[in-house]
Amino acid sequence: MIKKIEHIGIAVKSLQNSNELFKKLFGGSHYKIEAVESEGVSTSFFMLGGTKIELLEATTSDSAISKFIDKKGEGIHHIAFEVDDINKEMDRLQTEGFELINKQPKNGADNKQICFLHPKTTNGVLIELCQEKSPA
Repeated sequence: MIKKIEHIGIAVKSLQNSNELFKKLFGGSHYKIEAVESEGVSTSFFMLGGTKIELLEATTSDSAISKFIDKKGEGIHHIAFEVDDINKEMDRLQTEGFELINKQPKNGADNKQICFLHPKTTNGVLIELCQEKSPA
């Protein structure tokens, strides 16, 4: 079951420049920078109230973020929702007719397992499902 908005992902050309911009906007610094090599991105997280803002900079020219910026420019890339059981939610949403971009959860930033829903089945919005990874 979807619980809440976990974060909003924003594609940026420069993490360094965008960190400064959002620091001024939010009145506080990011709390984490993390590379996600499997996705070809570096991320930076800000906390705003109970919601996180994730800035995403491409680290490879063939990453989804690089392609997104080439096509649409900088801006909102996805909305992520927290779920209790990502596998169960993926099954439920697929049964409801949503198309999954990845068939199995994968490791994402900020200690999460993630899965994306294809925007063609969500009115053009890229949706990410997130579940906190279990402690090892």
